[in-house]
Amino acid sequence: YLRAKAAGVPGERIVFSGVGKTPAEMRMALDGGIRQFNVESEPELEALSMVAASMGAEAPITLRVNPDVDAGTHEKISTGRKEDKFGVPISRAREIYARAAKLPGIKVVGIDMHIGSQLTDLAPFEAAYTKMAELTRALRADGHQITRLDLGGGLGIPYTRSNEAPPLPTDYGAMVKRVLGDLECEIEIEPGRLIAGNAGMLVTQVIYRKQAEEREFLIVDAAMNDLIRPAMYGAHHDILPVTEAKPGVPLLPVDLVGPICESGDTFAKQRAMPPVKAGELVAFRSAGAYGAVMASEYNSRLLVPEVLVQGDHFAVIRQRPTYDEMIARDSIPAWL
Repeated sequence: YLRAKAAGVPGERIVFSGVGKTPAEMRMALDGGIRQFNVESEPELEALSMVAASMGAEAPITLRVNPDVDAGTHEKISTGRKEDKFGVPISRAREIYARAAKLPGIKVVGIDMHIGSQLTDLAPFEAAYTKMAELTRALRADGHQITRLDLGGGLGIPYTRSNEAPPLPTDYGAMVKRVLGDLECEIEIEPGRLIAGNAGMLVTQVIYRKQAEEREFLIVDAAMNDLIRPAMYGAHHDILPVTEAKPGVPLLPVDLVGPICESGDTFAKQRAMPPVKAGELVAFRSAGAYGAVMASEYNSRLLVPEVLVQGDHFAVIRQRPTYDEMIARDSIPAWL
């Protein structure tokens, strides 16, 4: 919330999602202005009511409804099945909305859904939004003013240079209009990866080229702490030399690995690459989403700097910290 405000986003354009909102965060949002809270559970609904009533405020809410739709994406980024931690069961939605309408400090404004990330097929979206349309009509029949539908995000991006590109945003938009257009609601979407994913890359330097008994390794100075997607999700990133190889240069299979002492610190196995020597640079494409924001200082590795590029202009927008700065954040208690 504070980061969005610092970036110049007015409170009335901020939607507050997440399964673990605290009373302190609720007060902050109500005090600074908020478009809506996407409420994820009954205990959260009760807590928000208490906070808003104590402030003499009214919290606009949607309920995040779990449609029990399998998005067909990776296990760790699927969010709309009944066994996932997100939202309230669609089977109990009318009951919970009825409770919300009676609580002080609460104003029902819409419905929220988000079924997963990196979806490459429109069918799961359509199945979820069909259920959303049915629920909208049922809630309106119950007397609720449903004026906003938050569809979540999740439309995938191409991570490989193949012909198997995910559906275009125009295809997605046409499906949304067909399924939900007659409801005359405001539509909210959360296309984070779609905006940021292919806008960023991670540049790393080869430290060593190591010939092992059965395979060859490129050991680079980036690691799983800098880009955790391959270790966490088994994610694919296209990787190419910054200096383009000459035509006709043979490609050789290599394992690209980082320097952290874990076998999971592996970016790619048996990836066909042109010969790259120690000291040369390689780039991980499509690293703009879930890259720097998920980075850590694991193994006391410094966070990498972030550089913004536009045409022939560039600027360092987040400096690399120093080891002294990193170490200074720790302190030894007086009783030791």
